[in-house]
This record gives sequence, C-alpha cells and structure tokens, in this order.
Amino acid sequence: MPNKDGREYRAMDMTVRADEGDKPSYRVDGYASTFAPYKLYTYDGVDYFERIQPTAFKEADLSDVVFRVEHEGRVYARTGNGSVEIYVDEHGLGHHSDLSRTPAARELFEDIKAGNYPKMSFAFRVAPGGDHYEPETHTRVIDKIEKVFDVSPVAFPANPNTELNVSARSYFDGVIKAAQEAERLRALELKRKRLKTHIKTKIGGKKDGF
Repeated sequence: MPNKDGREYRAMDMTVRADEGDKPSYRVDGYASTFAPYKLYTYDGVDYFERIQPTAFKEADLSDVVFRVEHEGRVYARTGNGSVEIYVDEHGLGHHSDLSRTPAARELFEDIKAGNYPKMSFAFRVAPGGDHYEPETHTRVIDKIEKVFDVSPVAFPANPNTELNVSARSYFDGVIKAAQEAERLRALELKRKRLKTHIKTKIGGKKDGF
C-alpha cells in the first residue's frame, strides 16, 4: 500500500448489490470503520488495541473521497460527482459507492462480485494530537481524524495483527519503547531502594556490634 502523508489503512467489510428492481445497481456498500475497539497489534505476548471515537469524524475532511483499487491508480467513483456517499451513523463511518457510471467501473464491480477483491480498505490521516493512549487497556484512542482519502477494494488485505503501515507501527513502537523505558526506570529505582535498605541494615548491624 502507498506510504505517504502519514496515511493509515484499515480493513473494512463490504456488501455488493447486483440488482435493484429491474436493473443492475452496481452498488458497493460497507463500513470504513466502526466505533468498537479492535485488536491492531501484538508484541511480546501483549495485545494492543485501537478504538475510534464516535466524534472522530466530526471535523474530518470528507469532501473528496475516491473509490480506487489498492489505494492507487485509476479513480472509479468519488464524492465529488456524487458516485460515492460517505456518512456517519451509530455504527461507524459508512459508504455507498455507485460503480455504474463507466464501463471500467462496471467491470470492476464484476471483479468485486466474483470475489477477486474479498475485502476493502480505507485510507485516512489522524489529525495532529488527535489520538491518545490508554495504558491500562493498551488501547490507542483516535479522537480526531483529519482526512479520509479513499475506499479501496484489495486483493490481499493486510492482517492488522501482523502488518501495520509505517504511521501506525511508529505509534505503537513509541508506546512500547516508552513502556520499556518506564519499566527500566522502575527496576533501577527498585534496585536503588534495595541497595539503600541493605546499606542501612549493614550499618545498623555494625553499630549493634560495638
């Protein structure tokens, strides 16, 4: 997947609507994200999670979200011409995408319908300072998304438990390093206290021996 502009990618579910009344609909629906926590990363036996807040999309730029394959190349539909509709409801961020307008888009719909693209993914960027970490649950909470770039069918969806793009991996690497450093400092402080107690005990023992 392309790696630029701090973009992150998450897998999403989709449904296809082949028929609507007496004519083909060429419609693809799905949720780009939900507001339930999901496991994103496992390191050294510890599971790390992510949760997108229901208010995260409140100020997000959804003005020109495009429908493309594997987040690259040709655009098959977009919000700018009304062939992609992005909405937020109690479940998450959803989309309706109409692939009926060009021969290439209809051909892509047939590929999706045939199962050649079993999942979808969406590209987004978190706003600066738009997330925080809850150490007790090992959860990254996304409070504010700056922009949604695209929704894309993918042939080989990344497994979020093992494959993270650079932005997300850097975030969790930072969390893990901070936790390791905190643990190292706690261990040093504990060692210092034990040594101090040992010295006091030893000195006290010598005084008792005089």
